[in-house]
Amino acid sequence: MNSKVLIIAEAGVNHNGSLDLAKRLVDEAATAGVDIIKFQTFKADKLVSKTARQAEYQRRNMGDPADNSQYAMLKRLELSREQHEELVTYCRARGIRFFSTAFDLDSIDYLHSLDLGLWKVPSGEITNYPYLRKIARYGEPVILSTGMCELADIEAALQVLLSNGVRKEQVTILHCNTEYPTPMKDVNLKAMLEIGRIFGVKVGYSDHTEGIEVPIAAVALGATVIEKHFTLDKTMEGPDHKASLEPEELRAMVKAIRNIEQALGDGHKTISESERKNMTVARKSIVAACSIRKGDLLTEQNLTVKRPGNGISPMRWEEVIGTCATRDYQEEEPIEL
Repeated sequence: MNSKVLIIAEAGVNHNGSLDLAKRLVDEAATAGVDIIKFQTFKADKLVSKTARQAEYQRRNMGDPADNSQYAMLKRLELSREQHEELVTYCRARGIRFFSTAFDLDSIDYLHSLDLGLWKVPSGEITNYPYLRKIARYGEPVILSTGMCELADIEAALQVLLSNGVRKEQVTILHCNTEYPTPMKDVNLKAMLEIGRIFGVKVGYSDHTEGIEVPIAAVALGATVIEKHFTLDKTMEGPDHKASLEPEELRAMVKAIRNIEQALGDGHKTISESERKNMTVARKSIVAACSIRKGDLLTEQNLTVKRPGNGISPMRWEEVIGTCATRDYQEEEPIEL
């Protein structure tokens, strides 16, 4: 976890079970300049019962298949351990950090063996006590997503983490809405600030809206982590493609976030080096409004203010009014004291 905004490109299951597609996703994430590419680690047998139905958005994005069980969908999207290890090596070669979310206890054990040093709790596992406890006992940083949550859900999950080995400064809580795509009216981005204020933790945002403006706004509000799904092609068949960014959009989001990072600055109002040279041009000086003779009284009638600002500042107006001219002045000539 670093001081700049951590940008996580969520490849998730957008590889469609193909190692070649997964590597192409790594290539695009590396090119975009994200910090982390994140996949999903699970065994369908451990994750879901065979009778569990797909969510409405999953059925819609999968083309409403005849077998609309979650099990059938997820079984096709598993990555083997060999594929995981090849992706870890490939990410290292491309200079991007490999990461993954575990969705069952065995997968937690496997990801721990990869020594990733960071955990992501997805929204669907925030009420899974054994899952939270197992992750917490490693004592490593945790990113906690909060889709479908009330504050009480977040508090309960946070307490499990803190009581089992995680320190509060190791926790980042992501505001999130678990609808794909999320309607703008349901984003409620200011809730991210409430989470940080109430729980005293670092906050971020996991985005499922269409486009890139909401995660950019989240950074402007103080998000320290941004997570966003991306794909090679939104028209591909799969549960998450349609709510994901394509590579060009991902690059645009990263660029905008890095710009906002710089633009936020240190919060101290001062004159920047880039604007200092414009002060004389943009500001004004006290000048003669007409011809003035030496010894004349300087008044509201024979003085005015005009650019450039290389003379007496108009903020000294009251100091100048009522004094006598020390020499002759032509119209628009800067007054001297």
